[in-house]
Amino acid sequence: MPVDKPRTEQVASALNSGAIHLLRSLAAIDRLAGLTPARLSALSVVVFAGPQSLGALAAAEQVAGPTMTRIVDGLASSGLAERQPDPADGRAALIAATAAGDSLMRAAAARRISAIAAAIESLPAADQRRLAVAAGLLDQVAAAVRAADPS
Repeated sequence: MPVDKPRTEQVASALNSGAIHLLRSLAAIDRLAGLTPARLSALSVVVFAGPQSLGALAAAEQVAGPTMTRIVDGLASSGLAERQPDPADGRAALIAATAAGDSLMRAAAARRISAIAAAIESLPAADQRRLAVAAGLLDQVAAAVRAADPS
């Protein structure tokens, strides 16, 4: 049974607000990684999605190529990422995490997950069960938003 439009908009508003508040509350935890949010986010892509071309990484992060070049240069100068030859195109390079970058990103993700898990554990059991079901739907909502993106 579909939810009526005003109710759907209320749910969407609550989800938007909750997502923003959750991300803001994780910012202090993310700062423990010692990277800017942009560098941490780009590193996350290459750690969890694998080596990327500069263009693909810029698209994933929704930034311009020159901006991504500066982000990658910063990661590379910190020893967290490196440019590797692209096996499919000898003229191109792929951006990959180094072992240090992989380790740093996995530790940062573990801190985030631990903080979220602790917050979930503070909820009543019934709310934990509801959240477990809803969490599985978030990727579906995100995919639908991306599919409807007019850009």
